[in-house]
Amino acid sequence: MVINQKFFVSGFRSLFHRSPNMDTLIALGASAAFGYSTVILFAMTRAQADGNAEAVMHYMMEFYFESAAMILTLITVGKMLEAQSKGKTTDALKSLMKMAPKTANVIRDGTEQTVDIDHVVKGDIFVVRPGENIPVDGIVLEGNSAVNEAALTGESIPVDKAPGDGVSSATINQSGFLKCEATRVGEDTSLAQIIQMVSDAAATKAPIARIADKISGVFVPVVIGIALMTAVLWLVILRRPVGYSLARAISVLVVSCPCALGLATPVAIMVGNGMGAKHGTLFKTAEALQEAGNVQIVALDKTGTITSGEPKVTDVIPAEGVREEDLLYFANALETQSEHPLAKAVTAYGSGKGVGTAEIRDFKALPGNGLTAVCDGREMTGGNLTFIRSRASVPAEMIKKAEQLAEEGKTPLFFAQDGTLTGIIAVADTIKDDSAQAVKELQNMGIHVVMLTGDNRRTAEAIGKIAGVNEVVAGVLPDGKEEVIRRLQEKGRVAMVGDGINDAPALTRADIGIAIGAGTDVAIDAADVVLMKSRLTDVSAAVRLSRATYKTILWGLFWALIYNTILIPVAMGILAPLGITMDPMFGALAMSLSSFCVVTNALRLNLLRMDDASRDKKLKNQVETDADGRLLPVSIDNNQQEEKEETAMTKTMNIEGMMCGHCEAMVKKALEALDGVVSADVSHEKNSAVVTLSAAVDDEILKKAVEDKDYKVLSIA
Repeated sequence: MVINQKFFVSGFRSLFHRSPNMDTLIALGASAAFGYSTVILFAMTRAQADGNAEAVMHYMMEFYFESAAMILTLITVGKMLEAQSKGKTTDALKSLMKMAPKTANVIRDGTEQTVDIDHVVKGDIFVVRPGENIPVDGIVLEGNSAVNEAALTGESIPVDKAPGDGVSSATINQSGFLKCEATRVGEDTSLAQIIQMVSDAAATKAPIARIADKISGVFVPVVIGIALMTAVLWLVILRRPVGYSLARAISVLVVSCPCALGLATPVAIMVGNGMGAKHGTLFKTAEALQEAGNVQIVALDKTGTITSGEPKVTDVIPAEGVREEDLLYFANALETQSEHPLAKAVTAYGSGKGVGTAEIRDFKALPGNGLTAVCDGREMTGGNLTFIRSRASVPAEMIKKAEQLAEEGKTPLFFAQDGTLTGIIAVADTIKDDSAQAVKELQNMGIHVVMLTGDNRRTAEAIGKIAGVNEVVAGVLPDGKEEVIRRLQEKGRVAMVGDGINDAPALTRADIGIAIGAGTDVAIDAADVVLMKSRLTDVSAAVRLSRATYKTILWGLFWALIYNTILIPVAMGILAPLGITMDPMFGALAMSLSSFCVVTNALRLNLLRMDDASRDKKLKNQVETDADGRLLPVSIDNNQQEEKEETAMTKTMNIEGMMCGHCEAMVKKALEALDGVVSADVSHEKNSAVVTLSAAVDDEILKKAVEDKDYKVLSIA
């Protein structure tokens, strides 16, 4: 009782504040059992001193010391199991911050200087060599290169950059020398904004209330009321002795002890987490395991989630009169000298086919166009259609085939020798084997599936069609993905599935963030669920496990409550006219049996086949869509969103007691969890919170939300 004094402090404080919770029932049950047993101990001692052996034997059967110990022990074990399932909340931010470049090479007074990143100002000219990170956002002034933007867009294929093109911080310059002008520095860079979004989303994520706490909100006051009513009934109306009446009231509290009620949730969560871990699905928190089964919308990132994330050769189309072996031979020789990911896809395919490599000379890479070289005395060229047409004649039927490939989301690479087209090799980020199956399983569960990608719409639509998703949102960057998740949350509960740094804001904003295990550390840290096997079908398996766990919790709570419902009348003395009252041993047995049923019920989860979709109930779509089956417009109108926010109602709260950024986050989180609250701009320096409302919210509701966090509201205007 001393070690677990927090239950008594919290329980009695909640009772005094007229909002009893589970801790109140624990404290009352343990205190009543211990207090009553102590009184009986002294009574038995008195009887022993008086030589009253009959009374001594009677009192020996009235001890509840073991009940007091069992209450606290079992509840503490449950709390410990729940605490162990909680994940860290700051690792994602730390990982993002590590990505930020520390220095930049800037040109000042005609000389190149290496300066701390904090000393770079807007308008500075900086240079980036191959292999270096781009330090800040800027515009290319001189040079051509391919820049790997996977850190921001998640797309594995580098983007060609030329004078006038924009570059972003934390992306990697892969080939050429670039001279750029800084346009956004410090907190304005793309990376800094992603970090801020992850932080804000983490602070505004609504918590999931414990089911047992919700029940106890009614159960605890009712039990306390029944205990008081029992004492009054026996003492005043039936005129029984004080000791007898008090014993009946204490029996009500003891038999109503929340051992089983407190174990129902954590034991089921423990078994569910164990099942998930066994199958490679890690739930970071108990809330994540409970909430995953309630999602109505699943948003899937494309690259690395639906697709493999690595370009592969999909089609080889030789020109008329050219053998496929010859096309691959010369294409492989040409692409061997290139560092471009598309070139690596061609050479990997050629190696797999056993194609040899020829010696080439005069190799040149023309960023944004293609490659040239001389092989066996013949001029070889490779690249996009525009570049090849400037070097060779391309038949109309080959152009048509290239357009068909592009419609399928593939990138056609043209190759020519001495001004004659030799053929087309198509490269694409191919869809994973289980993606279509995973999407179908989710849809059978009544879940609306949306694909999000930074890729162009034509490619995205092609991949989305193969995967079978309900809706495609293309051309979105990290802030755009987070905005899409916000909009989807207006339609229902949303799970976001991703694998890249660019997905971190969306993963954190979503009700449930699910990271592919083979993805980046930042995505894994930002998510609530991690799929270690990197299989998309594990998303539906996670939903399946969550729903089964939720049902198990409900059954556990049912058994816990049914025992209390049956035994409370017995404890009150309803059978006393028949000579039957609550015996301590019977009470202990009843509590043990109740706990046994709850634990046994939870262990049934071990029989669940997580990957078996055959038993899924075919459900209708849980969210309303338009005539085309869409939740969102094709593009998000930011101007309309801003106008909507400007016309929303606002209230300013004057709050006392906020001392730091953590306090701000606590208040912000509490306010934004309320229905009708769009956002809350909280400042501990100004001691204020500006609340934006989408509907009228009573001042008392706003005040209670803040004061429940132990801050004082002075005024609301």
